[in-house]
Amino acid sequence: MNKLFSAEKSNLIRATVALITTSLLHLSAPTILAYAIDHYLAVGDFDGVMKCGGLLLTIYLVAFVTQYFQSLWMGSVGQRVVYRLRDQVFHKLQGLPLAYFAHHQSGDLISRINHDTDKLNQFFSQSLMRFVGSLVTMTGSALFLVGLNPKLGAAALCPALGMGLITWAMTPWIRSRNTINLESVGQVSAEVSESLENFKVISVFDRRDYFRENFHRVNLRNYREALHAGIANGVLTPIYTLCAQLAELIVLVYGLILIGRGEFSLGLLIGYFVYVKSVYDPMRQLAALWSTFQSARAGYARIAEILDDRSELPVIPGSSVQAEAPRLEFRNVSFGYRPDQQVLQNVSFQLEPGKSYAYVGPTGGGKTTTASLMARLFDPVEGSVFLDGKDLRSYSAEERTKKIGFIVQDPFLFSGTIADNVESLEGDEDMFAEGLETPVESLSLGQRQVVAFLRAVHRKPDLLVLDEATANIDTVTEKTLTKILEQLPEQTTTVVIAHRFGTIENADQIFFVNLGQVEPTGSIHHAVKKLKGEQRKS
Repeated sequence: MNKLFSAEKSNLIRATVALITTSLLHLSAPTILAYAIDHYLAVGDFDGVMKCGGLLLTIYLVAFVTQYFQSLWMGSVGQRVVYRLRDQVFHKLQGLPLAYFAHHQSGDLISRINHDTDKLNQFFSQSLMRFVGSLVTMTGSALFLVGLNPKLGAAALCPALGMGLITWAMTPWIRSRNTINLESVGQVSAEVSESLENFKVISVFDRRDYFRENFHRVNLRNYREALHAGIANGVLTPIYTLCAQLAELIVLVYGLILIGRGEFSLGLLIGYFVYVKSVYDPMRQLAALWSTFQSARAGYARIAEILDDRSELPVIPGSSVQAEAPRLEFRNVSFGYRPDQQVLQNVSFQLEPGKSYAYVGPTGGGKTTTASLMARLFDPVEGSVFLDGKDLRSYSAEERTKKIGFIVQDPFLFSGTIADNVESLEGDEDMFAEGLETPVESLSLGQRQVVAFLRAVHRKPDLLVLDEATANIDTVTEKTLTKILEQLPEQTTTVVIAHRFGTIENADQIFFVNLGQVEPTGSIHHAVKKLKGEQRKS
């Protein structure tokens, strides 16, 4: 958080100076009022009263100007801080491994970036200076109360001490209620995101009732938690009001007693009442501001969970690329998504440059996991993966993406045109009606996969991994994709994961993946026989 505010140091100083000036001007007003009553109004000197009135008017006008600039400077600070914070959170998310997203719903992460940062924006832009200003005004007014009459000041501040103790005791509960409320908001966002992303499937299977019930459940929970948070955020206000009224009653009774003894004047008593209000009115504001502060703290705590999360894919020092090394090597690799369940166990194999390899096996056998380890979407729990003789972990993200192409079953294309996804079609313009300017939204699933293939092939990677990339397309489109793969350099190693045996029949080597092992099978006939045997067992 300190880094976010470091660029705003000058604006913070100016806003603070303006705040202190505004507070001091307001604090001087009751003394001037008391002086005017005792020295001018009491003796009928109306010229003196008018002079004091003019001085008060000038003070209030200057305070208006300083308060305006204070709000202007601090409001802009809040907007820029939240802008940088959202950038920081989004960049952090982009650097986190896939395992992080497997345990966090996308809707909840979106809620943290949008909703939780907005809580911080509200506090920085609207509440922070009011919060600090209230503290300065309260402290200054309390000093004036004690300075004018220590006994009366001590009596007037006794309720404030009780308010402080109550606030200290209730703060953890208020913060916890706000944290739970923000989590429930994230769950609503996650439920909406999941429903919209899968709306086609929901419509096909007519399961609107299921998602409607789910949304009703999370929405009802959010309503209840928001209600509880609202109660927690508002519970201090009536307590503060009661304490303020008690303080005014103490000042009135005790002040009249002191006036009767000749130890106090009427003007001082009126000024004293103003200072009492200057202590307790900001406290009533603090009741609301304190709740806003706790909500902002709860929001930042959820954001900090993302910022503090350590990337599980650090770049380590490594040796240089070796010319005679295999293109890819798994060396005693073991991996599991959970500590108690391993998907791969002590797997070793080598892939040579310029050759094609196929991986087959039953569903859940570990084919996609193996492909993900090749592209370093995950790191092995044990063992190492080498690319051109160099530990895959020692490549930077930029180096790795240049050397490894990865095409999945469901292609992702950026919105816009094909030109936004592929720099050049290089002779393949006739595949699309408008060439590079063809809108992505108008493409069929097969055409989207063609673009994904072109995007990967035109980068000329050293290793290209196809993870069920032809599973959802027709045989005509599959032949088109095969022609596209022919554009790859001769030294490119291709890895194909597919259920269609026609897709892998030309592979130089076939591996069978199941029960934590990756074993070469020889010909495609051996692979088919082995797969059918596993299917009969299941």
